[in-house]
Amino acid sequence: MRVDLFDFDLPPERVALKPASPRDAARLLVVAPDGALADRGVRNLPSLLKPGDALVVNDTRVIAARLIGARQRGEAVAAIEATLIKRLDASRWRALVKPAKKLKVGERVRFGDDADEALEAEVEAKGEAGEVRLAFALSGAALDQAVERVGLAPLPPYIAARRPIAARDRADYQTVYAREDGAVAAPTAGLHFTPALLAAIAAAGARVHRLTLHVGAGTFLPVKAEDTADHVMHAEWGRLDAATAEALNAARAAGGRIVAVGTTSLRLLESAADESGTIRPFEGETSIFIAPGYRFRAVDVLLTNFHLPRSTLFMLVSAFSGLDAMKRAYAHAIAAGYRFYSYGDACLLIRAGR
Repeated sequence: MRVDLFDFDLPPERVALKPASPRDAARLLVVAPDGALADRGVRNLPSLLKPGDALVVNDTRVIAARLIGARQRGEAVAAIEATLIKRLDASRWRALVKPAKKLKVGERVRFGDDADEALEAEVEAKGEAGEVRLAFALSGAALDQAVERVGLAPLPPYIAARRPIAARDRADYQTVYAREDGAVAAPTAGLHFTPALLAAIAAAGARVHRLTLHVGAGTFLPVKAEDTADHVMHAEWGRLDAATAEALNAARAAGGRIVAVGTTSLRLLESAADESGTIRPFEGETSIFIAPGYRFRAVDVLLTNFHLPRSTLFMLVSAFSGLDAMKRAYAHAIAAGYRFYSYGDACLLIRAGR
């Protein structure tokens, strides 16, 4: 399909720069299988679920992947900003660097303000579009601890470019159930959950299940191809264990729905499902790209935020509920003042019954 079919006019003021407070105070647009719309709130989610439904969340934890530092060349000092995007081994990461033209292969960068606790890295290689390979002086757990100490929350560029990163972003840009370190972007649909909301969901008879998909910075990359068939999706590492797969299959067999919290959960569930819809254990990388024409195997309901024009995420929701339905839903959301993207409001997409 032509990528321009997924374009729409999004006023800049509709992109949320801060999250709702409290988290579950966000608005929720419900899109029914026939395209009918209903304005609700995230706190209404328990009443929209059914006993026996299986709610699947992504428990990845966002690391402090944005590093601010400097490169010194003789007396010349250049400010350097790096965002870690993919771990290569115990001591090396692929990163996006600004300004990349200030770095040469073999040069060292020192990240952090405190000279005694600074984190040093050597530029091992340079690629295109600001991508570099960094070899850090530390490795393993010591490197992880240093990154958490000197790094900042890796807010999406459309937020970071419009306001300073605040101390509270460390907590705001993390789900309450995060536990597996490795993401460099948040699974943002999960940011709406609070312990009280999770308790209300359990009281409504739905069960919460966990999987892990380490969200990469590729989630923010624009689609540069003119046709969706020519787009190459970024790969992300995920794991869905045997016990969870068995529980989800049992829930479906009993008539429950699989409710994916976020596009990351959906992508891993669909990667783990076979042609019959049976969910299998999964561990490894997935680069599944979902656009209209895709046949969903596992997921019946999707809770997700509002996405940007021409993005792979808007293509995914258009595949799930139909392009025309999603364009109507987004037009309604824009007119009604819903807040978009990572810190924004949510929508609940419901497919026709199996």
